Amino acid sequence: MTMAKQYTTRTKASVPAAAAVGLSDVAVRFRSRKRDVTALREVSLDVAPGEFVAIVGPSGCGKSTLLKLVAGLLKPSSGKVRLGGEQVDGVRHDIGYVFQRAALLEWRSARRNILLQAEIRKMPPAQARGRTDELIRMTGLAGFEDAYPHELSGGMQQRVALCRALLHEPPVLLMDEPFGALDALTREQMNMELNRIWRETRTTVLLVTHSISEAVYLADRVVVMSPRPGTISEIIEVGLDAEREYGETLGRPEFRDAAAHIRDLLGAASAHD
Repeated sequence: MTMAKQYTTRTKASVPAAAAVGLSDVAVRFRSRKRDVTALREVSLDVAPGEFVAIVGPSGCGKSTLLKLVAGLLKPSSGKVRLGGEQVDGVRHDIGYVFQRAALLEWRSARRNILLQAEIRKMPPAQARGRTDELIRMTGLAGFEDAYPHELSGGMQQRVALCRALLHEPPVLLMDEPFGALDALTREQMNMELNRIWRETRTTVLLVTHSISEAVYLADRVVVMSPRPGTISEIIEVGLDAEREYGETLGRPEFRDAAAHIRDLLGAASAHD
């Protein structure tokens, strides 16, 4: 039996009626003075409510572009993008978005950086404060809520950014290399924290990452993208329980086989891992 046969893979997912995120034959083309560039072509993907999907692929394959489509920050050149069955026709304010940089306001404490989301959305103050307290406890920031960004480690800054993105309880959380700038140990800790928070909130998550290990550890499914113009090469069912102890999970055959298969697909013997 070849390794590829150990996985349920597909280039187009079936379309569940209640998909949290749906992309149907999406293409994105950019026009410059010198040439036209196709960033994505024929991308079809459906993500179930509460599912965690990671997206990996070579640099420039359109991973971040895909997230921008879901967020409504970019319009597809062709095809359809849907959130909760509703077509995305403009910027979506109901989602959460976490970037590689925490982008905190230096003159605001951790708590007030989180509450910035509430101010923008005009959330009821009592509701916003209660939700902020809940998220601070959930992310292990208790005791640091009054600290300013320069007093926080990189990992803690990203926890604040995650709290800010989750404050309004978004149905979908988009994460674009959120841990890429962290050291290896902090990144592992944040992976464990994110897994726990996802299990508690059951928010639908789309994560873009260059780390194969991170993708397999965190996700229910891993979408493997081709070089530009990006399309979906395979979708890998990871096959691990939702609750995952980090060290034990990395030693499991399912983890090793999935990671090795993705590495083979990417030709990524030297991939960030």
